[in-house]
Amino acid sequence: MKKVAVYPGTFDPITYGHIDVIKKSLKLFEKIVIAVSDGANKNYLFNSDERIEIIKKALFKDLKLNKSKIEIISFQSLTTDLCKKYKSNIILRGLRAVSDFEYEFQLAGMNRKLNNNIETIFLMSDIENQIISSRFVKEIIKLKGDIRKFTTKSTIKSLKEKYE
Repeated sequence: MKKVAVYPGTFDPITYGHIDVIKKSLKLFEKIVIAVSDGANKNYLFNSDERIEIIKKALFKDLKLNKSKIEIISFQSLTTDLCKKYKSNIILRGLRAVSDFEYEFQLAGMNRKLNNNIETIFLMSDIENQIISSRFVKEIIKLKGDIRKFTTKSTIKSLKEKYE
């Protein structure tokens, strides 16, 4: 049976921090399900279909990652239910700084209570990408700043189109 990991998030938009986590996880698992949250409680810049397309372009066009090892989907369910659907007992989460840890620790604990067969694995992006957040990327591009160090060419193009 394939070892599958689920990587949930908003990815609004995907950044090099997310991409570091994806690349590292591809060394550990046979398949990664990138699960794009479509929850109604957030104000997204891009809808879930747009975010999925942006991720596909970033990973497969810009970075030429292996399509056979990555599936990109949207979801509105509990992450633990998503794991059951994809026969995965692994949730991947990225950590940037200590400030992320408390929330992520609580989330991992809740997921464990919902399904004690599921483990959360935390991966850190490379040091130069730990400061990147989707929120900052959106702020910088909105103010006409240079975000080439933070995300891929196709993602930058999508962001510029959104703000023009």
